[in-house]
Amino acid sequence: MAAEIITKEDLQEFGQQLLNQIKGLLGQAIEEPKKWLKSYQVKNMLKISDNTLQTLRDNGTIPFTKIGGILYYSIDDINRVLTGEVKSKRIKIKAERAA
Repeated sequence: MAAEIITKEDLQEFGQQLLNQIKGLLGQAIEEPKKWLKSYQVKNMLKISDNTLQTLRDNGTIPFTKIGGILYYSIDDINRVLTGEVKSKRIKIKAERAA
């Protein structure tokens, strides 16, 4: 009986093909990560209230874009706040770290 050697690259290629086939069967398109969040998503992520989010907008801690009455926030800006790269003059946000 002849032995066939399977390399790591072979397994990775097989895994990618299998994943693409499953996604095709489920009818799901490959989804890109969100670049913009709405206010409720930011409040949930930072665990803050409406008033705190308003304060962060007012003092420029979190930039936003308003389109048709809806406020949008860049995920990159939110991540900067979470990592402490942006400092607020009025309030301090402490990012909770998972244990």
